[in-house]
Amino acid sequence: MKIEFLRDGPALVIERDLRLLIVADMHFGIEADLAMHGLYFRSRSAGRLERLQRTIDQADPDELILLGDVKHSIPTLTRQEYDEMPKILEALRGRIPIRVFPGNHDIGIERFLEDRELMPKEGAILDGVGYLHGHMYPAPALGGHLIVVGHHHPLLSIRDEVGCALQAPAYIRAGLDTKKLGLKPAPGTGAVSRALFVPAFNEISGYDILQIVKNPFSPISRCMVHEETEIILADGTYIGSLKSIQINEDA
Repeated sequence: MKIEFLRDGPALVIERDLRLLIVADMHFGIEADLAMHGLYFRSRSAGRLERLQRTIDQADPDELILLGDVKHSIPTLTRQEYDEMPKILEALRGRIPIRVFPGNHDIGIERFLEDRELMPKEGAILDGVGYLHGHMYPAPALGGHLIVVGHHHPLLSIRDEVGCALQAPAYIRAGLDTKKLGLKPAPGTGAVSRALFVPAFNEISGYDILQIVKNPFSPISRCMVHEETEIILADGTYIGSLKSIQINEDA
């Protein structure tokens, strides 16, 4: 299995028999929600879509895997989403086959998707790798596989002695307490599951990794084995173990 990290997404390519481009948490329509909270931004959907199209061109994949929260508003669709989502999805499927693993923000998105494009919320195996958004317990079939998830928007923050900080989208690669998660090793191999948390594609979404660890908000993040957790930047730069960034935070 070959894994490529695309910094300008951030996005991920996983290649076995198929070359799959993985993108998480685009949150199209987020501007309408921000407006309701007094923060007014012109829609950035066109620019976000253009960036995704450039990422597709760069990766040259066989399929595009969207790890949920394609749209933003809950529990309903906003006028912005009614207007933008059909155009966005049509623009994508006109270039490449897509599959969507719905997230907690994707209520109503099925009306814009074709049958083959809509995947189970509990996840599924594609070309030997497990995928799901990450807000639900994974399906038993994902046991013994690498599980690639979105939902958490991991962001690395490192502060120096004068208080300046590096803030950048990052991946979390973690061992899992599979017994606690309700997953069994792969039959015949004994392989156990590991998780790869993908940063948000949306440029204004991010959540500090140490907060994800301290206050986990999903079944998978609650079952991370901290001693087997590592941090990787969006361009593939290896930062180190979770313990190393916790030490820097406490210093």
